[in-house]
Amino acid sequence: MKQVYDFFFEAYTGTSNLMIGLEFVAFVFGVVSVYFAKKANILVYPTGIVCTVITVYLLYDNKYFGDMMMNIYYSLMSIYGWWKWLAKKDGMESLPISRAGTKDKLIGLLFIIFTMLVTFWVYNWFGYPMYIPNYIDIFTSGLFFTAMWFMAHKKVEHWILWIVADIITIPLYAYRGLGMLSLQYIIFTILAIQGYKSWKTHLSNNPPNV
Repeated sequence: MKQVYDFFFEAYTGTSNLMIGLEFVAFVFGVVSVYFAKKANILVYPTGIVCTVITVYLLYDNKYFGDMMMNIYYSLMSIYGWWKWLAKKDGMESLPISRAGTKDKLIGLLFIIFTMLVTFWVYNWFGYPMYIPNYIDIFTSGLFFTAMWFMAHKKVEHWILWIVADIITIPLYAYRGLGMLSLQYIIFTILAIQGYKSWKTHLSNNPPNV
């Protein structure tokens, strides 16, 4: 048990109460946001924005600029997704849960590649030395970028991208000394698996064009 505690929280020795408090708030709002995503509830976006905005500051303070830029993007994409989910057509929901088609998957692949290139450029622009964790960060940034885009369009596949990227991110944040965020991603992974099952069940019970 002590080893588990040290793995997640030993790095907070000497960290200010303000930074710990901010990370805890981001932790809570992040978990709540994924819970709302699982329910396909539009509150996923305002709660997610609180989490990502705080996380931007935390990552900036720790000089993790790749992750920081991605969280700025998450905040902007959350506004876009919020708008998409609010859209109505003839008074009815205009954006039902659906599967990604071939065109969507191609766009997603291009997003992954583009985001990886941009994230790599960001690291170089800030003159940040490149180590293995940074390359992992570049890869997960591409997955998260595309997951956000898929989620904004209510594509079931966004959960798969979240699950893969979340699993990779757990040890990455722990290694960087952000224990609460690492623990948050463990919870994200569990909720993402549940969300994937929930959305698949919804889609099976509500097939498109029926």
